[in-house]
Amino acid sequence: MRISRLMTANGPRTVRVEGTTFVPIGDPYAAFEAGTVPADEGVAITGVLLAPCVPTVVVGIAQNGPEHASPVQAWLKNPRTVTASGAPVRLRRDAGVTVAEAEVAVVIGRDATGLTVETAHEFILGVTAVNDLSSPDRAAFDPRNFESKSGEGYTPLGPWIDTGLSIDDDLPMRLSADGEVRAETSSHRLPMSLRECLAYVAGWTTLGAGDVVMMGAPFSQAPIRPGETVEVVVAGTRLTTPTS
Repeated sequence: MRISRLMTANGPRTVRVEGTTFVPIGDPYAAFEAGTVPADEGVAITGVLLAPCVPTVVVGIAQNGPEHASPVQAWLKNPRTVTASGAPVRLRRDAGVTVAEAEVAVVIGRDATGLTVETAHEFILGVTAVNDLSSPDRAAFDPRNFESKSGEGYTPLGPWIDTGLSIDDDLPMRLSADGEVRAETSSHRLPMSLRECLAYVAGWTTLGAGDVVMMGAPFSQAPIRPGETVEVVVAGTRLTTPTS
């Protein structure tokens, strides 16, 4: 199932996506907790796509290539930076170069207490695409990456959560800007597996329903310029970000 959120005339609604059709559904996290599939709640509706979840916590994993030794390092991103596919983002002009990174984003389905490498799949609602925008020139002043990665709109996410994708699959990732491919890679090129990363984070903090863990960008980061439209594709999930 592909799960997203839609802004309608009556407010935000959670929907399942069938091609260009949006059907309202019940709470996907309650259904996940109960081991069921969220039921339809009416006929197809229209509206504007929102980010597919509203995380309380957004964790990033710092593993971009083999130079990142185990254990990996995690950092936090302001959840208010999360924005929808297609939403325009104004790049910072006061922070040097802006970099885009195509990454797998894992959406947690329930309280992740007890998550281990072996049981990680039992806590995951699904997988989506994320464009991890950042201003790496600020690293000299911001060693924890919070400022450099928390520009307004700097976490485009979506457009949907794909519950059919497995964290064990080799998920392909592609980053393009204005139609030019800047990077192509896959999740199996990460130094640590998605399971190991999730267990690492869950080992020292609490994750819950709707939280997001961004898994790192194995050789998929590229500088972008204002005015370019950035596209991230993760295993068929296509996320578009026009910039200014």
